[in-house]
This record gives sequence, C-alpha cells and structure tokens, in this order.
Amino acid sequence: MDAPHRAPSGRAPHGAAPSLILGGAQLAVGAAGIFARFALGGAGPIAVSAARLSIAALVLAAAAALRGLPQRPTRREGGLLALAGAALALHFGAWIASLEYTSVAVSILLVATTPLWTTLYEVLVRRRPPSRAQLAAFAGGALGLVLVVGLNRTAPPVPGHELLGAGLALGGGAALGIYLLAVREVRSALGTRTIVTSTYGIAALVLVAAAAFAHQAPPSPADAPAWAGILAMAVLSQLIGHTALNAALRWFSPSAVAFATLLEPVSAALLAFLVFGERLTPAAIAGGLLVLAAIGTMLRGEPPMEAP
Repeated sequence: MDAPHRAPSGRAPHGAAPSLILGGAQLAVGAAGIFARFALGGAGPIAVSAARLSIAALVLAAAAALRGLPQRPTRREGGLLALAGAALALHFGAWIASLEYTSVAVSILLVATTPLWTTLYEVLVRRRPPSRAQLAAFAGGALGLVLVVGLNRTAPPVPGHELLGAGLALGGGAALGIYLLAVREVRSALGTRTIVTSTYGIAALVLVAAAAFAHQAPPSPADAPAWAGILAMAVLSQLIGHTALNAALRWFSPSAVAFATLLEPVSAALLAFLVFGERLTPAAIAGGLLVLAAIGTMLRGEPPMEAP
C-alpha cells in the first residue's frame, strides 16, 4: 500500500462509492498472485518480477518527467532509497518465485507477515519490550504458520518443494519489512511520489540485472497469457490497486485501510479456488486465521508507513 496519510477530519464517506473503491483495491491487489501464476507460464520468476517493476517504473518515470519530483534526496536519503529499492526487488522476486512451489493462498498469506517481522526488528534491534498482546500474537502466528505450512496439501505447480515455497514467501515478507523500515527514515523529508518513483526504478534495475545474471529472458512476444499476467500485475494490482488504496484514505482512517489489507489473502484464496481449483485443508484454514489475527494485532496502534 502506498503512503497512508491521515484523512482530513470532517470528511465522511458519501454513498457506497468509498467502500467500493476500497473493496476494489483489495480485490486488485489480492489478484496479483493469480496474474503472476499466468505470467510464470512464460518466463522465470526473476524475469517476471523485472517486467512487472519495469512497466510500473516507466509509468512513474514518465509522470516524473512531466511533473518533476517535488524533492531532491540528500546523500543519506539516497542511500536509504537505494536500500529500500533493493529490498523491494527481493520482495517481489522471492514472492513471485514462491508461487512455483506453493499455492497462491499460502504464498500471499505468508508474504503478508511483514508486520510480524517489523515488530520483531523493533524488539530485537531497537530494544523495545513487546507488549503482552504482541507476545500472544507471536505465539499465535507461529502456531498458525505451522498449521499452514505443515498441514496444507494443495498441489503446487512444482510438487515436493512446499517448504521452499513457504520460505520464499516468508522471505518476501521480511524483505518488504526492510523496505518499510528504510522508507520510514525518509518519510518526513520526502513525499510519496519521490519515494515510490525512486524505489520502483531502483528495484526494476536490480531485477533486470538479476534476470540477466540468471539467464532468465522475458516471455516471448507471442505469449499472450504471460504478458497479460505481467501487465495485469503492473497496471491493475500495482498502479491502480495501490493508487485506489491511497484514494480510500480520503474517506477512511489509515487504521481502517491497514486492517482492510487483511482481506488480500482471503480474496486471493477465493480467486485461486475459482481459477485454479486450489483448496486448503481445514487445519490450514485455521492456521491462516491465526496468522491473520496475529498480523491484525501487530497492525493495531502502529503508525502508518510507506509501502509499495
């Protein structure tokens, strides 16, 4: 989700439009796993990630060329943006790769564990004692992960490597946490457009270089399903979906929008069932609910931060 700024007081929703915008945004973002699965039919995960970020970065770069960036980063801010961009590249690369080894629902659920990782950083690095609620969330989240990873029996595209898929998705969630922590350091000085334009561009360059190193070529120009998946991820999930989340902040509080993002794994699971016939065991569903509850506990009371 892009930069959540507090909605002006006194501005209330009018009719059903705001709720439809927020719900549509969650559906677009949650559908990214479906689009990625189609894209992976024509190219490797790094190439798919590079194509997705490159398209989004080019759109933002074109907007910056027309309107200009509102601020010029300092050397320190530039270093933090570079770190954030590299972390964003790792986030997308690891998450999209996980879809080759585990189900869409499990992948999106595990990559959404970012609040657990950022809270763990606060506890271990910044020495901020966890509250009782956070300790309970960690315990419940750990149990939920065991249930999801250990007891899910949905057959992935490459069977026999479900733990690898889970590890990649969790790594993608942790990498997004690094992005958030780096961006938090520059939020007070740089605006959303500067941050997103810079980090998307850096992430695209990192992924293009990684794809070349791994000898992963983009899909064939004739592979319509793969390119449709990439374009849908870049335009619908990234540019439109995340922009709509920002627009929803005109009517809803940041906390409400943050909690609404918990619907992404749910919508992803429903879409994966409808499109690919992916099913989850009852134990995996129970574990997923525990993980979502843990994430919700970590989000409660947290200050809003930038996200892609």
